[in-house]
Amino acid sequence: MRLSRSFLPTLKENPAEAQIVSHRLMLRAGLIRQTASGIYAWLPAGLKVLRNISQIVREEQDRVDAQEVLMPTLQSADLWRRSGRYDAYGPEMLRIQDRHKRELLYGPTNEEMVTDLFGQSVKSYKDLPQVLYHIQWKFRDEMRPRFGVMRGREFLMKDAYSFDVDYASAVATYRRMMLAYLRTFQRLGVRAVPMRADTGPIGGELSHEFLILAPTGESGVFYDAALEDQDWLDEPVDTSSPEALEAFFNRVTTPYAATDEMHDIAAWDAVPDAQKREGRGVEVGHIFYFGTKYTESMGVSVSGADGAQFFPEMGSYGIGVSRLAGAIIEACHDENGIIWPDSVAPFRAAILNLKSGDALCDEMCEQIYAKAPEAFLYDDRSERAGVKFADADLMGHPWQIVVGPRGAKEGRVELKRRATGERQELSVDEALALVLAG
Repeated sequence: MRLSRSFLPTLKENPAEAQIVSHRLMLRAGLIRQTASGIYAWLPAGLKVLRNISQIVREEQDRVDAQEVLMPTLQSADLWRRSGRYDAYGPEMLRIQDRHKRELLYGPTNEEMVTDLFGQSVKSYKDLPQVLYHIQWKFRDEMRPRFGVMRGREFLMKDAYSFDVDYASAVATYRRMMLAYLRTFQRLGVRAVPMRADTGPIGGELSHEFLILAPTGESGVFYDAALEDQDWLDEPVDTSSPEALEAFFNRVTTPYAATDEMHDIAAWDAVPDAQKREGRGVEVGHIFYFGTKYTESMGVSVSGADGAQFFPEMGSYGIGVSRLAGAIIEACHDENGIIWPDSVAPFRAAILNLKSGDALCDEMCEQIYAKAPEAFLYDDRSERAGVKFADADLMGHPWQIVVGPRGAKEGRVELKRRATGERQELSVDEALALVLAG
């Protein structure tokens, strides 16, 4: 993308309505614009980030054999009446009527719809397990939406739902999904710590939140440093083996980890001082086993091996995709702007032409840009070098390829790594090899 022709409206000053870092930087870097209270339009660069996050989430869901579907945003109120949740959900649910006076709602979640879809098609235990997921917009009518995409009313979410034949199978699915989540967040370039969560009125032991560590996080977090040393992408877990999944799960959940809401002082005191880590965190994911709550309330059963009907065991698994865009910025920024992890950045690099109109500079920039136009934001504007550097830092591209008159004469560029500030003078081929690696 050429910056002179792009729809990338950056702002020099911090918007008055933005209270936290991610909201300020997303507005200033031209990623989003508010269209109504708690509702945002995603501009081209922001949409690229959203799609990059979604793709990583999708690949890790597919890796554990979840199957992607796409459920509609509007749902029938009758589905929610079957589960008993329609009247109980509260004012966060947006309720509407169509022209025929049929009651609908803008879905805040999809347990009822996915259970109904499952019940229409699956009739035998032989077809279990099933894990269905989608990445879809949802709406919850927050009384006081704030903090930009971190607590908006409309948000993009990945939610998955599992159906298993019994409790043991449901636990195995839960553990596979925990592994998928740890791999997902590592690929996104952030550290997310799983922490035991309150299961609420349903009860049970299986509920975990995933929090990205960020100084501006909404929750206090306490955890054992043993959780920092794991490389989940290379973790050789046999996801078809219940024993391997149990060993993995014990390794993840044995070290202490809790938010301030679940903090146990006695258990925390038992952690060696050298291992204690405290900070703030932003919740970006939640996995939850709830058994037969929805299959039973909605009358969705299948036949077992003995011919008797039974209600499949369920779990739900959510990741806030649009929330992640803000959470990553909360964890990855400095005083100059965003520092995108390579995997989610809208562009791999900014090409900064320090003397637009100079024949050699223009030619070199065009040659670099032509190598991978989809990966580069080419700053071809007639602006001062300081403006270009400031905008590149603000927007957070992992690399900056700087082309000036002296370097152009020698066939060399300056390559800056945004995360570290390290600068190197390299040939064009050397710079491209680094920028486009991986």
